[in-house]
Amino acid sequence: MGATRISFKHDGKKEFARELKAAVNDYFEENDLSKHANAAMVAKTIILLTLYFGAYGLIISGSVGLWGMAFLCFVMGIGMAGIGFSISHDALHGAYSSNKTVNRWLGYTFDLLGANSYIWKITHNIIHHTYTNIYEHDEDLEVAEFIRLSPNAEHKPVHRAQHILAFFAYGFATLFWAFIKDYKYFFQSSLGPYEDKSHPIREWITLFVTKVLYYGYMIVLPYMLLPVTWWQIGIGFLILHFTAGIILGVIFQLAHVVEETEHPTQNDEGNIENAWMIHQLETTSNFAHDNDLLCWYIGGLNYQIEHHLFPGICSIHYPEISSIIRKKAEKYDIPYNYHDTLGIAIKSHYETLKEFGNPANA
Repeated sequence: MGATRISFKHDGKKEFARELKAAVNDYFEENDLSKHANAAMVAKTIILLTLYFGAYGLIISGSVGLWGMAFLCFVMGIGMAGIGFSISHDALHGAYSSNKTVNRWLGYTFDLLGANSYIWKITHNIIHHTYTNIYEHDEDLEVAEFIRLSPNAEHKPVHRAQHILAFFAYGFATLFWAFIKDYKYFFQSSLGPYEDKSHPIREWITLFVTKVLYYGYMIVLPYMLLPVTWWQIGIGFLILHFTAGIILGVIFQLAHVVEETEHPTQNDEGNIENAWMIHQLETTSNFAHDNDLLCWYIGGLNYQIEHHLFPGICSIHYPEISSIIRKKAEKYDIPYNYHDTLGIAIKSHYETLKEFGNPANA
């Protein structure tokens, strides 16, 4: 396998990286805390899994009418996004537990939701976290041909309307995962900076087995057990996925595609001018730290700066270490991008879509 890799500057503000790592480690040592899940995280895990599979159980029992089923599909969508945010995400980063087996099995919750955990770890953990906001390397910038998420991408006439189209498209994100995206990434030879990427046989087997399992319990079983038509099942399936897709799609974009975040390009030598940790701060944004319910539900997604700098730390700890990171960033005059509320962050993403869609800015 060949790979076109980008290097980051290593001599940029070394003291910042050293001090920040030491300060965060001191926080856990002085408070005698594990960097992994605590009782609150375990409780959240149980609640979110119960929300999703409990709603599914009520649907499959046939004890509610069509409108009740439709509402429970909506609830499942909320639960699905929450599991992805708070359980799968931490587990697949190896942050949920110090036990690799626990992380591996909790990571399979991602597969139970219709997505493939193996390909996610490549595109998200490796590619996105390494090459954040670097066009043609960061796969998260390539949502669809009609959405331009980087000022370095080619501008097309359709992009003029992307500030409207994008939010609708986000609703289909998880459907795309379940039926197209994972297969596409498995079969294509080029993936981000990787060329001729191959995958272990066991991962091919896992892909097809888990996809069949997902289609079975989500589509085949309801059709066999419930007194509903195929198109009614289709509507329920769309409600679930559109709910989860909108939530996941919007929240993920608020971390990197907003007005303050940067989209660096390589220099003549093919390298990025900043050190990796500084690059993460410049390309990432936080939001709504005072919204307790949102913080609980989306895990570390509104603490993306903390997550990108310390992906091996469980998201339950991000609120506590955020003040440490902010102070160190201020000391070294490094940006700490932040929006006070969810609404302000969404507006910033909307304005960024308009800016990137304007041909005058191409």
